[in-house]
Amino acid sequence: MGVLSIVLGVLMVIAGFSCIFTPIMTFLDAGYFIVILIGIYGIAGIFKSVGTKKFGVGFVFSILSAIFALTTLFFPKMMALTDGLMIYLTAAWFVLQGIVTIIASIQLKKAKENKIWIFELIIGILAVILGCYSFFHPMLVALSIGLLIAVYFIETGITMIVAGAAKSK
Repeated sequence: MGVLSIVLGVLMVIAGFSCIFTPIMTFLDAGYFIVILIGIYGIAGIFKSVGTKKFGVGFVFSILSAIFALTTLFFPKMMALTDGLMIYLTAAWFVLQGIVTIIASIQLKKAKENKIWIFELIIGILAVILGCYSFFHPMLVALSIGLLIAVYFIETGITMIVAGAAKSK
C-alpha cells in the first residue's frame, strides 16, 4: 500500500505542476466539480430544511442550487455555456449565499442571546464582497482558482508520498 501511495502522490504532484502551467484550463475543467459541489450543497440544504421544517430563503436557494447543478450536468450545451460563464455564476452564487447568510445571522441574533451571529454576519458580508470582486475581475479569479487547484494537487501529492514512505518502512 505504501508504494501505491507514493506512485499516486507522484502523479498528483505532476498533475499539480501541469495545472500551474495551464491555470485557465484547470479552472474550466474544474467547472464540473464546482457544479457537483453546488448540487451537493443544494441537496444537503433541502434535506436540512425538511428535517428542521424551516422553509425560508435558505430552502429556496437550496432548491435553485440543486436545479442549476442537475441542469448543467445533464445538458452538455449548458455545460459549455456554464464553462464560459462560471466565474459570473460563481460570483452571483457568492453574493446570494452571502445575503442568505446575513439574513440567517439576523434571525439567529433574534433567536439567541449569544454572539455567534456576529461570525455568521461577517462571513455573509465577506461572501458578498468576494462575489462583487469576482464580477469586476473575472480573469484574475479564474487564474487564482486554477492556481489554487494546482497548489492543492501538489500539497496532496507530497502528503501521499510522505505517508507512503512512512508505511514502507
